[in-house]
Amino acid sequence: MRSVGKVITNEIDASELSFDAFKAIVIDDYRIAVESRQASLLGRKEVLTGKAKFGIFGDGKEVPQLAMAKVFKKGDWRAGYYRDQTFAFATGISTIKEFFAQLYANPDVNADPASAGRQMNCHFATRSLNDDGTWRDLTAVKNSSADISTTGGQMARLVGLAYASKLYKQNKELDYLKNFSVNGSEVAFGTIGNASTSEGVFFEAFNAAGVLQIPMAISVWDDGFGISVPAKYQTTKESISEILKGFQRHEGSKGYEIFKVRGWDYPALCETYLKAIEICRNEHVPVLIHVTEVTQPQGHSTSGSHERYKSKERLAWEKEHDCITKMREWMIESAIATKEELDELEETAKKYVKEIQKEAWNEFLDVIKQEQADVVRMINNMANGNAGLSKIAAQLASTHDALRKEVVSAARKAIRQSVNSPSADRDTLIKWYESKIEVYSELYNSKLFTDGIESPLKAIAIAAEYDEQTKMLDGREILNACFDANFERDARLVAFGEDLGAIGDVNQGFAGLQAKYGEARINDTGIREATIVGQGIGLAMRGLRPIAEIQYLDYLLYAITVLSDDLATLSYRTKGGQKAPLIIRSRGHRLEGIWHSGSPMGMILGSLRGMHICVPRNMTQAAGMYNTLFRADEPALVIECLNGYRLKEKLPNNVGEFTVPLGKAEMIKEGKDITVVSYGSTLRLVEEAAEELESFGIAIEVIDVQTLLPFDLDQLCAQSLQKTSKLLVVDEDVPGGASAFILQQILEVQKGYYLLDSKPQTLTAKAHRPPYGSDGDYFSKPSVDDVVEAAYQMMNETNPDRYPKLY
Repeated sequence: MRSVGKVITNEIDASELSFDAFKAIVIDDYRIAVESRQASLLGRKEVLTGKAKFGIFGDGKEVPQLAMAKVFKKGDWRAGYYRDQTFAFATGISTIKEFFAQLYANPDVNADPASAGRQMNCHFATRSLNDDGTWRDLTAVKNSSADISTTGGQMARLVGLAYASKLYKQNKELDYLKNFSVNGSEVAFGTIGNASTSEGVFFEAFNAAGVLQIPMAISVWDDGFGISVPAKYQTTKESISEILKGFQRHEGSKGYEIFKVRGWDYPALCETYLKAIEICRNEHVPVLIHVTEVTQPQGHSTSGSHERYKSKERLAWEKEHDCITKMREWMIESAIATKEELDELEETAKKYVKEIQKEAWNEFLDVIKQEQADVVRMINNMANGNAGLSKIAAQLASTHDALRKEVVSAARKAIRQSVNSPSADRDTLIKWYESKIEVYSELYNSKLFTDGIESPLKAIAIAAEYDEQTKMLDGREILNACFDANFERDARLVAFGEDLGAIGDVNQGFAGLQAKYGEARINDTGIREATIVGQGIGLAMRGLRPIAEIQYLDYLLYAITVLSDDLATLSYRTKGGQKAPLIIRSRGHRLEGIWHSGSPMGMILGSLRGMHICVPRNMTQAAGMYNTLFRADEPALVIECLNGYRLKEKLPNNVGEFTVPLGKAEMIKEGKDITVVSYGSTLRLVEEAAEELESFGIAIEVIDVQTLLPFDLDQLCAQSLQKTSKLLVVDEDVPGGASAFILQQILEVQKGYYLLDSKPQTLTAKAHRPPYGSDGDYFSKPSVDDVVEAAYQMMNETNPDRYPKLY
């Protein structure tokens, strides 16, 4: 059997090759294409026989991907989608064995280095990190950013991957980062299906790249359909390159170079990609390669057959114009190979792929089979005449190719069924199961965060320093001083967003900093929240430290898919193989109007697990959190208080150095009667309410959680409840939003339920967004009056004689 190592395609330079050398390259390309096709065909069978859950493959795209692979160099990046298996094989990004390991969801990161079995098949990723979370040399390898299943979702990130090359080329202060770029010569390759070009994120990213003039190469695989929906329902004029002609650059105007080539024409494809990527790489001009007349022999996926929606004429055309069939015809006509030689090559490829598939399947099952045998033996040992337990063991023993869930489920059922029959053998099974819990957690639940040596949770706490000369400044000036100090310290820091550059953001946090540090580091963007975030993800994946600004928290909705599907899941879906230490900066909470009052914290908490969520009460706390995050390597969202920019605060002497640890709640005021937990702008209302409550003899203990993710790691809230036995959560989100999360953390995780002597209370905003005006705010979100009366009512329920009803 031939080696299973990575075999890659070679660039064709006809001017320097002999005919024999040229033939060898073409024949090897054909072999890669045939092996990839066999992997697709066999992969589908594995799904239909039940060995795998779902299959989606790159059949029909083999030849154009070979051409693209020839111009993909070390240091380059890919942001593609789930049809790129031939490209992955041809570049060495993946192997056929790894392809099958992923299809079987093998959780061993050595078997499936892309995702450790956490992603569906054909979701490729290279490992950018060492085991401790530090960066590898990304210029020495061909890089693939981790795929996501959402079609078109890869486009936002692609902008940032390409933009990084521009920054590395422009900013000589970054030359010391030798592991990330070689003078900005890297190209970011993006792939997308023609139907997915109908998505908004495609047009947003496409336009952004044209504005930025970055080395981004987009290949559109056009097979005329989006699952069952034909192009006439997808794209105006049924041609993406046709409707994007306005982006074509001309003399005196910037734009794209646009190419169109048929997906079965091997020589034309090689020539087109060579020309397109040369322009892209050398001139930093984005290019579009529209690959037409592509086929999809097995249909969209294993979930259905394309015979249901394609006509007999279309199916016949696809068979005739299959790219491998056409390449084979061309090779025979050009005397590159004979029919007999290609027949032999195809037969060998078929056998080879089958052998690799068997190896991958057996390696996946080996560990599980041992666990299966162990559990069957332990259950039989403890059965001792118990027919029910014997039946569980027999059923598990007879399960052919059992999965881990069947093994563990049998063990747990046996433990339950024997609860009234304690024995040493039962204890052995319990011990086995308990020993496996941590193992399975590591296999299936680990690495939501990188958890490396630069984790923000490992940051050293540095207190803010003040002296007699300390100035009182606007909150915005505190932030400005923090950003200034850090941009001076770290050349990797870049910031961008709407109105961020020239005017220093709408609240002046970056005032004057673009003039000081230049447009390459602090700049404005168009109104494009999704690609602002994507721009940040790509930059962060390439070693830079971006701050992506979303002007108002309400507008996070326009980027939530990119944040949730891509950024928040990156570490988890690669099992710590990739990271993107991006900071999203936004502002929200107290202001008037439906789209400028943002506190959608429930949405954020539900969709952004994998990001740190920071909710500072003032700009000094925000600055301390930024200082922590700038020195760490995990993504975060920092929500500044909209009504705090002009409130006076003390300027720390070490404004660019002091840190606020993440996950550390802070007691703002001591009290004995009620624990009041809140965050952000609402803290000031609670503090004001505390003063009036004192006049009633009510002393509330005020706790600022500071970060919602992570939440109060030292369990300060529960410690407070030990004194007060009463809990009030004040939150600006809708009822059941962040307040429900806070209650779950305090009552369940911190076991605060057992410390209460009355039911916990929440004080939240109304179910709708606040209407415009100060009155709208007052009647829609918690006010000082609301806090005072909510706390008073809790005391009334406990001691009505001392605290008579207010109303």
